[in-house]
Amino acid sequence: MRNFERPGRSVVMARNGMAATSHPSATLAAVNILQAGGNAMDAAIAACAVQGVVEPGSTGIGGDCFALYARQGRDDVVAFNGSGWAPAAATPAALQARGVTEWTRQSPHVVTVPGAVDAWATLAAEHGTMPLAALLQPAIALAEEGFAVAPRCASDWALQATLLRDDADAARVYLQNGHAPAEGTVHRFPELAATLRAIAAGGRDAFYKGAIGRGIVEFLQSRGGLHTAEDFARYRGEYVQPIRTRFRSMDILECPPNGQGVIALLLLNILSGFAAEGDPLSADRLHREIEAARLAYAARDAWLADPKHVPVDADWLLSPGLADELRARIDPRTAAVHVPAPQPAAHRDTVYISVVDRDRNCASFINSIFHPFGSGQLAPGGVLLHNRGQSFSLDAAHPNAIGPHKRPMHTIIPGMVVQDGRVRMPFGVMGGQYQAMGHAHFISKVLDFGLDPQAAIDLPRVFPVPGTTQVEVEGTLPTATRDELTRRGFELVKPEMPIGGAQAIWIDWDTGVLHGASDPRKDGCALGH
Repeated sequence: MRNFERPGRSVVMARNGMAATSHPSATLAAVNILQAGGNAMDAAIAACAVQGVVEPGSTGIGGDCFALYARQGRDDVVAFNGSGWAPAAATPAALQARGVTEWTRQSPHVVTVPGAVDAWATLAAEHGTMPLAALLQPAIALAEEGFAVAPRCASDWALQATLLRDDADAARVYLQNGHAPAEGTVHRFPELAATLRAIAAGGRDAFYKGAIGRGIVEFLQSRGGLHTAEDFARYRGEYVQPIRTRFRSMDILECPPNGQGVIALLLLNILSGFAAEGDPLSADRLHREIEAARLAYAARDAWLADPKHVPVDADWLLSPGLADELRARIDPRTAAVHVPAPQPAAHRDTVYISVVDRDRNCASFINSIFHPFGSGQLAPGGVLLHNRGQSFSLDAAHPNAIGPHKRPMHTIIPGMVVQDGRVRMPFGVMGGQYQAMGHAHFISKVLDFGLDPQAAIDLPRVFPVPGTTQVEVEGTLPTATRDELTRRGFELVKPEMPIGGAQAIWIDWDTGVLHGASDPRKDGCALGH
């Protein structure tokens, strides 16, 4: 039980259904859908569409989507990969011929075909109970009538004002008198509302084969992009087989590569060899988590790619032998100076939504435009385009090299916890690169240290920045722990913004009660009925 004399959040409890998102309007939209008879998938899609309006720097129809879905809480979990692909003409050689030697955030070449709308339409048709048109209505209303800008959203918006000023259309739509709207300001997106209405009327084809897609292609081509109408018309997301690992008494499920869920599971495999004891914020414990993350992310950056184009040995990445090898490299008293990628024996912004309905259908749903406000490029129809292509390598020899209709290594990862054939908890952690470590950190705090989901989410966070010697540390971490980590050789730095965000819903099958948690680092909440 938490100390009620201290500021904080209680776990939200309900019996019939629950949603947890990073924005109150999205949570309310999801619960309204549940109360109107919709299921968890319906509610997740409606909430996500709302967040593309009220939390525009984090997500939208110009981004990508992944989902895990459990029907009636059963262990036959469905996974969907809604990440977009690169243009058919995109190769390292083709880009180098155009003078592209490094990725820049506002380049047309960092924009892959957005996968979110296809994912929403496919999942609504095959797993929902309400038409997509109905699920988009709350978002359309907010875009047309306006919404009050929430505090965390306003803070993130202000940090990207310079980026938005660099694109005339983005500045016109997202800024007010040249500045990001302050918290409490009313903002509207009439062009986006019209686009959402077109999708509601015409479905996914309105986006990928109609005027919306043509407008995006023409916009990108005008900036030198290699995109064609065929790249959009041929795009489809796909169902994939979830991957899993055993951690303590439960199975943790993730989407397979090209997402980094396999790295979250690798991290848990490493941590499973350490005893769960003492203070979860002790220097000893965080030391192990930081070093495990540095090793796992080195493996990610070396080997993770689109398995349809290059071999990705997920079995090796999840093998006990690799976990043992990496765990043995961790010096429990001193930070490693260099972290090489392991070798096989042979051969930034996002929203996450957790929903559980009356029938215990469980949706673990994540949607992203990558960096805050994505590429900062606004296509016709108010479609803010992501910059996910920056995750590709321009080295033709790298597994994650950009290629025709290839998907980049992806950071966004929905999660699911299963025990004895039933889902215990849909969960997710936002925060770009942080997400794999965030999953492992959160699950360890719940299963190793017995914290409820809200208490685990509330804990201070640390994150070793991939490819550097720096470790981002939130200011709420105890001073004694910070001092000891510094003494051990870690270079602690202050993050630009709070690290990540999370939502989770724990299912108590014995009592029938749902326990919802939502991250105080964001504006959102968990709400049940």
